Amino acid sequence: VFRGNSGIAGCLGATHSHRPEALYAHIPGLTVMLPATPADAKGMLKSAIRSDDPVIFIEHENLLAEKGEVPEDPEFLIPIGKADVKRPGQDVTILTYSRSLLTSLRAADQLAKDGIEAEVIDLRTVRPLDLETILASVVKTHRAVIVEEDWPYCGLGAGIADRIYRAAFDELDAPIGRVAARDTPIPYNRNLEALVLPSVERVVAEVNQVLYR
Repeated sequence: VFRGNSGIAGCLGATHSHRPEALYAHIPGLTVMLPATPADAKGMLKSAIRSDDPVIFIEHENLLAEKGEVPEDPEFLIPIGKADVKRPGQDVTILTYSRSLLTSLRAADQLAKDGIEAEVIDLRTVRPLDLETILASVVKTHRAVIVEEDWPYCGLGAGIADRIYRAAFDELDAPIGRVAARDTPIPYNRNLEALVLPSVERVVAEVNQVLYR
């Protein structure tokens, strides 16, 4: 298990602001896991250690101080390759992972005020991908938005969108939406950095786009 920090942690500039998950997920034979909650981090890490395969376990630096309920059961495990529906909904599917889960959940709260119920799925493991859970949601909502902090070009979102199109094209009522970091080196300035990263406002706007609102 290779466990390390990653993510755009704030005012570290282009040198120290990177998302390598797409690079690792590109390699056959590697398992790539990205927890977003304390409980998931525990259960996923224990499963990673018990796996016979090489695992890349990526923790976002800005999530290290997050607090939450963690099961005391020493045998608490989260299966590798199993996504989790963090918020049920029927109008649109939001697929996300790592810190972008928090952004997506806040966006879902905002959308609910306008009567839009978004289903938020935390992928947790991006290789292997839980396509079964993803497709079950897309078949229900007929719309999908992928939210990630990675860059859009050759990012995980592009690969995930391709898998959905190939498996469930006829189920989609709109093109798949994507919200990612803007395709530019990460600025050092805090205000400029915020413009590059996914935000609640950008997620809400993208959901409205796929809903043709």
